[in-house]
Amino acid sequence: MNIRKVVAGAAAAAILTFTAAASTTPASAAISSEHTRSHRTAVFENVAPGTIVVSVSQRRLFLVQNDGSTISYPVAVPKHGKEWFGVTSIREKFTNPDWTPPTDVRADHPELPDVIPGGAPNNPMGTRAMLLDGDQVAIHGTTNKMRASIGTAASYGCIRMRNEDVTDLFERVSVGTTVIMQP
Repeated sequence: MNIRKVVAGAAAAAILTFTAAASTTPASAAISSEHTRSHRTAVFENVAPGTIVVSVSQRRLFLVQNDGSTISYPVAVPKHGKEWFGVTSIREKFTNPDWTPPTDVRADHPELPDVIPGGAPNNPMGTRAMLLDGDQVAIHGTTNKMRASIGTAASYGCIRMRNEDVTDLFERVSVGTTVIMQP
């Protein structure tokens, strides 16, 4: 699988406000704790349940639940110059996907092999990947070495998650799920 930058269509008009429950871990604490998922009460105007919303500024991925609450995961977002915003959807789902470095990654890292097999400890896709429509950008896991990048702007266009979080999300969503990338 070759991962490249998405040139997204229409910008999303999602507005997010948080009301954290008393027992909910704050987002900043969730990023540094072992428990990376947190449940929040959130209001997304004009966003249907089941939608994934990625907030680049918060470095969080939110899955909107049927009751309006969200499940929140810390993520690594695209680095400067690789950002994209808009609406897309999940086109395909993969378990332990192979990875072929795209041209821009290969230019920065010519030492990379042509293909890194799925399940290999150095495969930057991790244990699960959800390929997005419009191009070959994915929401995916990561390697142990790259795990520290979660919570930063570090990717070449993808949304990078911890393997345990991407596995949890993978089980909760299906092909066709709407994904909104917002600043």
